Amino acid sequence: MRLTREEEKRLRVLEQDAESAYPFLASDEQSSTFRDRELIDELKSAELLKSQYQTQTSIPQKKETKPWVHFVAGGVGGTVGAVVTCPLDVVKTRLQSDVYHNVYNKTIKSGNPVRQAFQHLAETGGALREMYASEGVRSLFKGLGPNLVGVIPARSINFFTYGTTKDFLVRHFKQGDEKKEETWMHLVSGINAGFVTSTATNPIWLIKTRLQLDKSGLKVYKNSWDCLKSILKNEGFPSLYRGLSASYLGGIESTIQWVLYEQMRMFINRRSLQVHGTDPNNKSTKDHVLEWSARSGAAGLAKFMASLITYPHEVVRTRLRQAPLESTGKPKYTGLIQCFKLVFKEEGFASMYGGLTPHLLRTVPNSIIMFGTWELVVRLLSGGN
Repeated sequence: MRLTREEEKRLRVLEQDAESAYPFLASDEQSSTFRDRELIDELKSAELLKSQYQTQTSIPQKKETKPWVHFVAGGVGGTVGAVVTCPLDVVKTRLQSDVYHNVYNKTIKSGNPVRQAFQHLAETGGALREMYASEGVRSLFKGLGPNLVGVIPARSINFFTYGTTKDFLVRHFKQGDEKKEETWMHLVSGINAGFVTSTATNPIWLIKTRLQLDKSGLKVYKNSWDCLKSILKNEGFPSLYRGLSASYLGGIESTIQWVLYEQMRMFINRRSLQVHGTDPNNKSTKDHVLEWSARSGAAGLAKFMASLITYPHEVVRTRLRQAPLESTGKPKYTGLIQCFKLVFKEEGFASMYGGLTPHLLRTVPNSIIMFGTWELVVRLLSGGN
């Protein structure tokens, strides 16, 4: 039987309708099973696509920095900062001592704090010029040898101890599964780092102080080794730890700086996440440089604030290390509290801030250089993370 063209067209339509209706010819139970399987397959496909997308767009996890990296980076950062700011360190030490106190503090200080600050700046500049003119350029770097010998282990130990302590506290006192840093962890880590660093390096700083106070015309010590031998011979081994109590007190300054720095650093990081998101690829080279500069500047600001709060201990520590003698031949300063009282009584409260200007001029840029260099070296040794 031969079909007409119109009948063939109708037959094709019926075949197509039958094919599309076939899945629904089963029972209700079977039909439901088929649809459930299709839904499960669709969900699995969606989950697979989601996981693939997350894998492709996930942020690379930051590698955990090994302790030795902080040790090396801290030493490099401290060395660079110490060399650049050494002349101001010499002036600061001299202004803190009673030997040079009257030599450099010639002008009567104004009662106006702003004007007084400019007077201190002028005195600092005058001290640098006088040292250069009368003692030569080498005088600007007096004590640099033991300073470098002290800076490398001091900064290395400080960064290493701080980082290790903080990591221990985060791992053992974390809230839940999230490794979140808290302010008290920064505080405890800073105190521990200051205590360990002061104990380990006090003899080096004592020798540095003696060399910086050694006048060129009446030199007592030939070099660092001669200074060490002379101290051990004439004053005994315990004298190498003169000023240690003041150094422990100075650990408060280091602790305050660490806490303030960490708070500012976290603020900078939160701001970065708000602007750029969690993907570092969203940042340009300029953004990375600006953030690095901001973190380095935060270290300088933290040091500035910490120094203003705790500076008097610097003067007392210098006097104890200087170890001047009375006319009777007995030590003038016998302890931390006695030194505080005597300096305050004889020279007034202002003397407790002697050398503050060169100290700030040295330590603030030194902190910026040190922390900036430390971060760069950490990134370099950690493969850019």
